[in-house]
Amino acid sequence: MNQTRKLFTPDTPEAWDAKEAWRVFGIMSEFVSATDRLASIHPAVSIFGSARTKPGQPYYKLAEEIARLLSDAGFSVISGGGPGIMEAANKGAFYGKSPSVGLNIQLPHEQSTNPYQNISQTFQHFFARKVMFVKFTHAYVVMPGGFGTLDELMEALTLVQTGKTRRMPIILVGSKFWGGMIDWFRTALLSEQVISPEDMELIQIIDEPEAIVSAIFKHYETFGFEPSEAERERQLYL
Repeated sequence: MNQTRKLFTPDTPEAWDAKEAWRVFGIMSEFVSATDRLASIHPAVSIFGSARTKPGQPYYKLAEEIARLLSDAGFSVISGGGPGIMEAANKGAFYGKSPSVGLNIQLPHEQSTNPYQNISQTFQHFFARKVMFVKFTHAYVVMPGGFGTLDELMEALTLVQTGKTRRMPIILVGSKFWGGMIDWFRTALLSEQVISPEDMELIQIIDEPEAIVSAIFKHYETFGFEPSEAERERQLYL
């Protein structure tokens, strides 16, 4: 008995392995719960951006306006559920006609839940949360932001580029902010042939809120909001 206690104290590798194994059930729970909560938000647009943008700043106001227009046009608006651009997106949608959705993440700092959410879901795991951004969205609107925003943008580009999810609009808002990155894509990635010329067509830069809504509708006039059976099958393996 004493030997067994010694082998499975909280600091032993065996104890950590057991904890990791049980963690799988928590991950499963997040997927099941989120899928159930978000099943009714079709169609939807995900808006990304900095948690550090303050109310009253230009990009905050712009995100709020974009979200309100999308909500009134019939799109649920999904954000990360926190402060900054996320709050602005939820706020605009909250006062519109369609649901405001917050996919919150538990973090040691920065993230606190904003009050403008009709549907709120909290995650412990970034990867589970990112799957939900992709699984339930029909377009990405990317406001200026930091590493987290870049991570979400590159995830969206990679999934669309590789065909793991269906083609959808990926719209960058803020031509002055994003212009240098797009130039670098052309002068570095494209010139070194690590991406294809058609990959540049996956991204649009649009600064006007009405034009953003129009671009999303224009895309789906061609492709339709409902995914094909093949597209549904691919999304099972995100």
